[in-house]
Amino acid sequence: MPDKPRSSTLASWPEDSAEAAQLVIDQYGEPDEVTGTQLTWHRPGPWKRIVASRETHEHNFPAPHRDSVESVIDYRVPVDKISQLAAFDGSVVVDRTVGEVSARCHDEQANFLALNLMHDVATGAQSVDDARNYYAKEFADYRRKKPTPYMEKLRFTPGHGDTADPDVRILSDKDLEEAVKAGEQRG
Repeated sequence: MPDKPRSSTLASWPEDSAEAAQLVIDQYGEPDEVTGTQLTWHRPGPWKRIVASRETHEHNFPAPHRDSVESVIDYRVPVDKISQLAAFDGSVVVDRTVGEVSARCHDEQANFLALNLMHDVATGAQSVDDARNYYAKEFADYRRKKPTPYMEKLRFTPGHGDTADPDVRILSDKDLEEAVKAGEQRG
């Protein structure tokens, strides 16, 4: 249940972020959480969550725009693909430990595009350069009112909470105990 009415929240937001948040409201209804700076929906449509933020971020790929709506999915990215995803699109964020990937743009359609291409790069179906070129083509096609299949929906099935990667322990309990003892001897 929202903490305060959305209209009073969005009224104080800059026009571009308020417009982007309103698109999410129009698609999924009232948010589950409301603060002065964020609206959050849990499990709307295909997403784990969507967060619309008052703050926007300048993003020049593939053309200048402002990012403010983040769409999150459960997804386990192979460790050797994470740097490729960073090279693909800076608005695609991998949280390896939690097992989430998100895309932040102005609207859900651009987030579909970014995450579909993220999946292509993560699975090796496309190179970083091919994905960037396809993103630019489909981004322009959307404005030309041409078909944009990667902007319509997720073209893969995200994980369902089974995507976390807690990494591998390299310090044993004995190593930690010895470190504490060494610290006490110095202290």
